[in-house]
Amino acid sequence: MGVTRLGHVGIYCDDLMKMRDFYSRVVGLTITDEDHDLGIVFLSANPDWEHHELALARVREGQGATKFVQQLSFKIDSLDDLRDFTHRLEDEPEVRIERTVTHGISCSVYFFDPEENRVELYYTTPYHIRQPLGAHIDVDSSDEELLQYSESFLATMGPPQGATL
Repeated sequence: MGVTRLGHVGIYCDDLMKMRDFYSRVVGLTITDEDHDLGIVFLSANPDWEHHELALARVREGQGATKFVQQLSFKIDSLDDLRDFTHRLEDEPEVRIERTVTHGISCSVYFFDPEENRVELYYTTPYHIRQPLGAHIDVDSSDEELLQYSESFLATMGPPQGATL
C-alpha cells in the first residue's frame, strides 16, 4: 500500500474571486463546489474522475498567505492544447509567461497566475529522458518538430537514473 498519485493542491488567495475567474475562465477548470461564506472554491479538470485537483482558499484576517508553492502543474491532452493555452495566456494582461520548454518527457508552458503562483501546463511525450532538462521551444512549431526535438535529448541526457543517493 502506498501513495498512487497527487490528489489535489490548495493555495491561499488574496483575491479569491479573481483567482476563481482565472482558473475557471482562462485555464478551463470546472468549479465543482464553492462556499463564499467560508471562502473556498474547488476546481477540477475532470469532475467525473476527481472532485477537485485545485482548492482556492481566501486568506483569513490574521492568517497571512504563504507564497511557498513551487508550482501547480496541470496535464493537457495535446500539443494543440499547449499552443492554444499559450496564446490564451499571452492575451491575459495579468499573466506573465515565464517560458515554453521541452523537458524531453513533456512540452510545457510556465506562467504566473494573477497572484504570482507559478503554474505549468504540460503535454506528456512518449520519451523517457533524464531530468532536469528544460530547453526552449517555439510552441508554434509543428508537432513533428516539437516531438523530434524532445526525443533528441535522449542521446545527450540518457534515460532516467532513479535514486542516486
